[in-house]
Formats: sequence, structure tokens, C-alpha cells
Amino acid sequence: MDERVLRAFAVTAELGRLDLAARELGYAQPTVSYQIRSLENDLGVRLFLRSCNGMRLTSAGSAVLPTVRAVLLLLQSIRATTRPVDGLRAQPIG
Repeated sequence: MDERVLRAFAVTAELGRLDLAARELGYAQPTVSYQIRSLENDLGVRLFLRSCNGMRLTSAGSAVLPTVRAVLLLLQSIRATTRPVDGLRAQPIG
């Protein structure tokens, strides 16, 4: 699972609409729709109920959302702890 896919899921869950999520993420709406379908296919469950009024989380989507948010926070934490300190560059591996 890709971080962008997880972020698209979380933002769409928060905003309840693909167009708003796409605008927030800086993507085209079809891209966000594809990312969510991809995640649903990976997990083998529907995460959203789609309607003309937007999108609502299914029970599976509600169950997955806290874990997705935790993963996104962990990734953010990893980035924060690996940023160069005081202008020093990180040493390459190998």
C-alpha cells in the first residue's frame, strides 16, 4: 500500500467528497477515485458507500480509518526524525 493511497482514503473520509479530497491533495478527481478503488481491491472490502451527495464510510471503512491515520502519523514521525539537523546532510547508506 502506497502512502498516497492511504492519504487519499483518509482525506476522502474526512471531507466526504472526492472532488474536495482531490482539491485538498492536489490531484484530479479520477486519480483519487482510482486510489480508493485500488485500496478497496487490495483489502477486498468496500470502504465507502457512494451517492450523489458524496461518500460515506462503510463499517469496514470506519474500522480501517484509525489504523490508516496511525500509519500516516508514523510515516510523518519517521520523516521528522530523519531530517538533517542544523543544516547537516544525512550520510548516504552504502
